[in-house]
Amino acid sequence: MAVRFLDLKAQYESVRSDIDRAIADVIRDSAFVSGEYVTRFEQEFAKYQGAIHCIGCGNGTDAIEIALEALELPQNAEVIVPANTFIASSEAVTRSGLRVVFCDCDSDDYTISLSSVRSKITPTTAAILVVHLYGQPCNMDPVLELAAEYDLKVIEDCAQAHGADYKGRRVGTIGTVGTFSFYPGKNLGGYGDAGAIVTNDANLARMARMIANHGRIAKYDHEFEGRNSRLDGIQAAILSAKLPHLELWTERRSMLARRYHDLLIGLEAVALPARRNWGRHVHHAFVIRCKKRDALKTYLSGRGIETGIHYPIALPKLQAYAYLNQADEDFFANRADRELLSLPIGDHMTELDVEEVVSACREFFSVHDH
Repeated sequence: MAVRFLDLKAQYESVRSDIDRAIADVIRDSAFVSGEYVTRFEQEFAKYQGAIHCIGCGNGTDAIEIALEALELPQNAEVIVPANTFIASSEAVTRSGLRVVFCDCDSDDYTISLSSVRSKITPTTAAILVVHLYGQPCNMDPVLELAAEYDLKVIEDCAQAHGADYKGRRVGTIGTVGTFSFYPGKNLGGYGDAGAIVTNDANLARMARMIANHGRIAKYDHEFEGRNSRLDGIQAAILSAKLPHLELWTERRSMLARRYHDLLIGLEAVALPARRNWGRHVHHAFVIRCKKRDALKTYLSGRGIETGIHYPIALPKLQAYAYLNQADEDFFANRADRELLSLPIGDHMTELDVEEVVSACREFFSVHDH
């Protein structure tokens, strides 16, 4: 491929000695489950995020489920979730014994639409789950004001937003609780599944930690039935090794995103994501919108350029949610899923790579009707 969408091998080569040492240390100390390496990463990530508490767990989906359970929301209460995100955000709600209610996303930056959220609130609504999608922080002040008006909890799904901030505060620390995924393709990714919960609420943190560890703090002293969702030592050590590099990787993503904007401005067939002034976008994905999305994707592939689609089917249109009868609702998300295309972006890329992608896009539209 001329331009890879993701190149984890290249990233590994750039930090090989740190990673190899981290893995070898865990094996040497046989610290495979919980232990010092997990504790160290939890402390490091909490500090990085500006949170008091960090609880490592098995993956990002578990992080949301555990956070929801720890909040002790009423059974069958409603949780509002944006229609344009990965299914983990919504399945965590329903698998926690709660009812998912979809709202629309903003047409400019694809994060949660506040007006749509307001229209979905009912007497049984208990929480809003915001997703800092593609690394773009949501406009949190209006969300918090709405939540306060209706006495709702706010869960921040930060699976794509490690290091993003809103008005000087890291995402995940602004609402009631924040959740993270460290899936390998994330801005901060492990070499397998891993996740975390962050919060400034000591009681919530204690409950989340117990739920993730069979309902206990001390060995064999089970206060209730929990689950097994623990961050393992090898993943924790890998994440600790990568964390010091995250700021540099984020700066590169931001530079590449600015270059995409500068070179694509004026191409009428392409709608660029809005650049908000309220926070730091960490550019997990660079998502454009165009009418001939599928043809453009095929053309770029022929030029050796890998792309992605996040996400090809809006959640209300999935068979899994047919019972909600929201597939035909007049959501922007229900229409935009046919037009969204993620261009390659990441710490493995150079400005020349971006120029090659943009050149191919312009060539495509020069011979295709808009």
